[in-house]
Amino acid sequence: MIGFGQSDDADSAERQRRELLAEVTVDDVLEFGLIPELVGRLPVLSSLLPLGQDELVRIMTEPKNSLVRQYQKFFSMEKAELEFTPEALSEIARIAMKKDTGARGLRSVIESAMFEILFELPEQGDGGSYRLTDAIVRGEEQMFPGGPRDGSAAA
Repeated sequence: MIGFGQSDDADSAERQRRELLAEVTVDDVLEFGLIPELVGRLPVLSSLLPLGQDELVRIMTEPKNSLVRQYQKFFSMEKAELEFTPEALSEIARIAMKKDTGARGLRSVIESAMFEILFELPEQGDGGSYRLTDAIVRGEEQMFPGGPRDGSAAA
């Protein structure tokens, strides 16, 4: 943008781009180069905005069959409880954003964090209560100390 009082930071440019994208019309799409036969078959034009960390956390927790509830159900099958700390949810969302995979990438991030945990869970006995922390998601800590990763478990 040109002129006095205009902000040159990236946030205002990104905000302006989002506002313009939301105003796209059929004529704009035709001018861009899509053929009229294709555009005529598109009943609705909409723009998609990238999801932020807060939206990704909501996607993991709010739906009826959310990822968090699915893993809590896996733990309940072993008569155990699982709690996700807010920091762990934020870390999962941050990793998915870093990979630029959006909401689809959340499952792969959680699966990579939970793979060994789910494998070791049946050996922990019934009735435990466990917390998934951001350090566990990053791989800095283990949920079950002394597991096969340490080499202290009998083969």
